[in-house]
Order: sequence, then structure tokens, then C-alpha cells
Amino acid sequence: MEEKKKIGAGFGVMILRYGKILLGKRHDDPEKASSQLNGAGKWTMPGGKLNFGETFEEGAAREVLEETGIKLKNVKVICVNQDIIETAHFITIGLFAEEFEGEPQVMEPDEITEWKWFDLKELPSPMYFPSAKVLENYNRKEFYIRK
Repeated sequence: MEEKKKIGAGFGVMILRYGKILLGKRHDDPEKASSQLNGAGKWTMPGGKLNFGETFEEGAAREVLEETGIKLKNVKVICVNQDIIETAHFITIGLFAEEFEGEPQVMEPDEITEWKWFDLKELPSPMYFPSAKVLENYNRKEFYIRK
């Protein structure tokens, strides 16, 4: 039986503080990393899938709170990308926030094992490719980059 290909909408939230970005390490076990885009063991922005009826900003605030305990005060859409692999196709909305309350905590240890702040010029490897693309959009100041 042929594996069903998936399409979805999600987002990554670029949280910036003093020139550093918040990134989480996805669990090394693919079953726990909770990603249809092969994210196990990679560094990622907080984010997730959009729920029915949610705005991008509402979904971003919900996911960031669930994953990190951080409450976003102001978040804005900065880009849109298409993230495609053999079995999945996601429309990824990139969002940006500098105004928030709280310190990052590991709220879902089965998915993300740690949160750390990284200098934008010294990013960890390997990076989850949808997060890397949002960073590319941010650095190039482009809303959509055709690839």
C-alpha cells in the first residue's frame, strides 16, 4: 500500500532577545521529535501546526506557550515558505517576536530536550530546515524566497 502524502500549514516563531535567537533541540528519536519533515535531533524555532479557525498570531502564541512557557506580547508575520520532502508538503509561516514574558522552559520533554539562546552569527548545527529558511528570509529581508 502506498504511503499517504501529507499537506499542512504550520509556523516557526523567531524569538529574538539581545541579538540572540531562541532555539530548541528536537528529540533524537524520530517518534518523539513529532515532525513530518524529518526534524529528529535538529535545532528548531518554537512552532507547530495551525489549528482550524486560528490566526497565525494566535497559533504562534499557543505553541510558544505550550512548548516554552513564554507568553508572546506582540508577534508579526515575516515570511511564508513551502517546505517539501518526499512524503510531506507544509506551508510554513514565519513569525517574529521581541516582546514577551518569561524564560524558556522545557515544557514538552518528549519532543524538545532543551532550549538555548544563540547568537545569530553562531547558530548550532544541524538546523531544522524550515527554521533555517525562516532565518534566511529574515536575513535577506524577503517575504518569500522561490527555490
